[in-house]
Amino acid sequence: MDIIQGNQHASPEEFYNSLREKLEGHHDFPEDYLFKFIIPTDQAKLTEIYKVFDGIKFTLGNRESKNGKYTACNINAFVLDADQVVKIYKEVGKIEGVILL
Repeated sequence: MDIIQGNQHASPEEFYNSLREKLEGHHDFPEDYLFKFIIPTDQAKLTEIYKVFDGIKFTLGNRESKNGKYTACNINAFVLDADQVVKIYKEVGKIEGVILL
């Protein structure tokens, strides 16, 4: 798992605890939340990500990089609380090659 945006934490658990606090302080759940990932261009990887969102109302947008090597994946999902956001990030983070933004 790679976490790009603002990762100054010693461990993934510290990162997720900090994320949960920030989400609770800046969002009014339940609401739509925009998840952003970068993945190697591979339909199987996209399918794995979509499975994490199974049972959740979401819309998505994908865009390949100029050379086609990577795909930016944006998923706007209706989430109930910060814990659900963290759970989704943890599940997607288990997928090899995915960069969480």
